[in-house]
Amino acid sequence: MSEIARWKQFFRPKLHRVAEFLAAQGVTMAGNLLYGLLCVRLLPKTEYAKFAVVFSALASLSLLSDIGVSTGIMPLVGEKIGDLQLIADYIASLRTLVQRLYAFMAPAAALVLPLMVRRQHWSAPVVAAMVVIVLIGAWFARIGSAYGVVLLILRERPRWYHAQMVSSLGTLALLGIFRGAHWLNVWAAILFNVLGNIYVAQSYYFTARKLLGVRGRSSPEKRKAIVHLILPNAPNVVFYALQGQISQILVTLFGVTAAVADVGALGRLAQIFVIFSQMNPILLEPYFARLPRERLRNSYLAAVFSIAAVCAAAVALGRFLPGLFLWILGPKYSTLRYEVLLVLIGSSLRYLSGSMWVIHSSRRFVYWWNNLSVIALTLLVQVVFLFKGNLGTVRDALMFNIISAAASLLVNILCAFYGFLRGPRAIPGAPIGSELQFAAETAAELTSDVAQEVISDVEGERHG
Repeated sequence: MSEIARWKQFFRPKLHRVAEFLAAQGVTMAGNLLYGLLCVRLLPKTEYAKFAVVFSALASLSLLSDIGVSTGIMPLVGEKIGDLQLIADYIASLRTLVQRLYAFMAPAAALVLPLMVRRQHWSAPVVAAMVVIVLIGAWFARIGSAYGVVLLILRERPRWYHAQMVSSLGTLALLGIFRGAHWLNVWAAILFNVLGNIYVAQSYYFTARKLLGVRGRSSPEKRKAIVHLILPNAPNVVFYALQGQISQILVTLFGVTAAVADVGALGRLAQIFVIFSQMNPILLEPYFARLPRERLRNSYLAAVFSIAAVCAAAVALGRFLPGLFLWILGPKYSTLRYEVLLVLIGSSLRYLSGSMWVIHSSRRFVYWWNNLSVIALTLLVQVVFLFKGNLGTVRDALMFNIISAAASLLVNILCAFYGFLRGPRAIPGAPIGSELQFAAETAAELTSDVAQEVISDVEGERHG
């Protein structure tokens, strides 16, 4: 078989799945993107600032209430997707863990959010309403992430897509109705979005229970397996929960309300990466979790270079056609030409780094050192930046975001090299081969082609 034929054979099924995803999810993502951009254009800056802060806080609390627990189910289940009782038991154990996390994080968020917005001089009832909305939204986000993973494990992607599509089009229709009736305000825009997320969570919950058909049992053994898998990643997830919203947090703490709105509006441009980011748990993570070891290296390189190409294209558009993005945001934001480029660079780096992290997690390239290194390196470069920047301005807040994302990407690149050379972590209780079996296979295969076979063994410990 020729080299071209081999590449065609490699890429054809991947492109088919991507095309299926884009066709099924395209309407959903278009609806979500249009919803956010309409809010940018229709709401006054002073009101859109509230919208931006609520969903920034909601994103952070949702991550902190999960810290990667939900995504840890896939590599633990592995290829045993036919064992419904096993999946149900892991979901029950997951539910116990995230309920405990939420019980800890929700009161903390209720205290921190008012302190974060104190510079904006919003009234106490307004701040209280924001806190309640964030807490309710994070609760249902927890349910959606826990039960949505069941649909992905069982390869029920059409049902996963359907709930997202109904939510997207439904909230967009409500926004249009209220706009036409001149009833639209910031609270309606916020609540419609939260209601859409509640619908998705309830749909995933009832669909997952029906698909499993068995009652799961939370057990210390499975909770320990989940914790053991995600624990090294937990510091990084907690850090990312704040770093992912760092620009919004900084201008909210140090800037004026107009700057808060500017950063929130520019953040909408990062939504171009959302459709690709959603491929990670739907396509990328399940694919790499089940991938045979002999195909891992080529698939990994192909995925990373493809993602990097998408990021480079987005940055190029921001560099040469910033007016296109500013037209989308509307005349209130027409002066932010250079800021458009900065937000696209930061979002590209973060998307590439996050995609690599998803692949590493699916193959158990999860180590204490890499996550602690992300935190240490990011904090180091940020401390240097703190002494040179005025973090109340939009431009400096976005530069801060770029530096943070670049530090995370560097560590993920090092983690990739380490993972391929040293192999995945062993997880007690996970349904995979033992470390001794992996070592025996390595020793046996060394008798043939040393360099090539060592790499193949390291890549394939999951199936060892």
